[in-house]
Formats: sequence, structure tokens, C-alpha cells
Amino acid sequence: MSRQHESPRLTTLRIRAMKAEGRKIAMLTAYDYTLASLVDDAGVDMVLVGDSLGMVMLGYDSTIPVTLDDMVMHTRAVTRAVKRALVVADMPFGSYQASVEQGVRSAVRLMQEGRAQAVKVEGGAPVVPLVAALTSAGIPVQGHLGLTPQSVNQLGGYRVQGRSDDQARAIIDDAKALEAAGAFSIVAECMPSDVGAALTRSVAIPVIGIGAGVDCDGQVLVLHDMLGLYRHRTPRFVKRFGDLGAEATRAIEAYVSEVRDGVFPGLEHSYAPTAKEE
Repeated sequence: MSRQHESPRLTTLRIRAMKAEGRKIAMLTAYDYTLASLVDDAGVDMVLVGDSLGMVMLGYDSTIPVTLDDMVMHTRAVTRAVKRALVVADMPFGSYQASVEQGVRSAVRLMQEGRAQAVKVEGGAPVVPLVAALTSAGIPVQGHLGLTPQSVNQLGGYRVQGRSDDQARAIIDDAKALEAAGAFSIVAECMPSDVGAALTRSVAIPVIGIGAGVDCDGQVLVLHDMLGLYRHRTPRFVKRFGDLGAEATRAIEAYVSEVRDGVFPGLEHSYAPTAKEE
């Protein structure tokens, strides 16, 4: 029996309680029905339908081109599969920057059409009014601090954040503001481990690290990175837990070879003629 049928559906309240219990939170991305089913069956606590799908699924060089329609479609596919984990959907670039009202409308689509249980918003102080409005409207919000990929052009590339004391303090201040606005958790990306630890201690809500050290309340990775399926730019903090890309290449090469040599399908994979045909 798969794990998804052994435990009740996780909620934001349960995720928050895991921090108080000292239980580490495991989070992974997923973007389609098939892999989301595998992730959920494996016992992951949260599934993030990340705008990183722009790179690993759609072939863009950043998350910037990803649209709200893209996110709704992929979120809908994931939520059809996931039975236990909490599903969080990214608010893509351009879906909330214009106004709080725009952000609320976008989040409603992700919840209503995509069937997400929560949304994730990048940024600190500038998005606090939006986080407050969303939570007041009954939409759970996960924050995202440190390296925020939607701001990569402003940040000057994919750089470690929080190296200076001023930057570190600003990140912690932003975390406290997001918590006060009602966020149920925060993703902390690409920052020194001591900053990740200080950030985690500074708030009562869970901090999920990605390149932010072991002291965070949990960890998240892009599924395609940790499985070796996406073999372009791989951040230093990624650990490959498998090399499915290489295995898939070997299998496809074997298929191509057997087709060209006339080996596949062969008798064992062909339908025998019926009595009438004989």
C-alpha cells in the first residue's frame, strides 16, 4: 500500500506544528501527474508546483516567461495526483506585481482552478500587504526570501544572498514581517548556513531551506535536479539522489538500436493472428 493512503491529508496547521515538534519537513517540486504521484507516494510533506517548470519543463532560461495560465495547468495536473502532501503553487512573475488586487485574483485562480492548497510569493517587505490580503481572504501563503529567481535581473544573477550583516538583518526583518502578515512558512534560498539558522530561530513558522544550511526546519529541491533529469545548470547546493537522466538515455538508445536492427518488437511483443485471420 502506498504511503499516501496511510496518513490523512496534510494541512498548513500540521506543517506549522511540525516545527514545534522538531520534525524536519521534506518538500519537493513536481509539475505533472506522473511524477507528482511518485513524490506523494514516497512520503513528501509538501509538493511545490514551482515556476522552475519554466526551465525544467518548458525550456526557458529563467522563471520570468512562465505565465499564470502555465501555473494553473501544471498545478491542476499535480493536484489530481497528490492525495496526502500539501500542494503549494508558485505565483509567477507578473501575476502580483501590479497591485494587491491583481495578486488576489491570481491566487484565487491557483486555488480554484488549480486546486492548490496554498500559494508561494517571492519577496519581503514589498509583498507584505499582498500576504496580509491573501491570508485575510482565506488563502494560505508561503513566503520566499534570499535568492528570489523572479528578481534575478535585479540581483545581477543567481548569487548567494545575505553575505553582509546588513543583508542578513534585512532577510530576518522580512521574515518577521511575513510571519506577522500571516504566512504559514517561508522558503529560504541560497544564503550562508549561519544566516539560514538565524532566520529559522527568528520566526515561529517553518523555514524550508534550499541552499540555506541544515538548521532550517525542512528542505526543498527541484525534483528534476535531484533525480539527474535536468542536466544543465545545477546549483552547488543540489545533491543528486539518482541519475535517472543517464538511465533514460541508456534505455532510449537500446530502443533505437533494436528498432534499427529489426529486433523490436519481435514475436513476444507482437499480437498473434486470430483463428479467423489464419
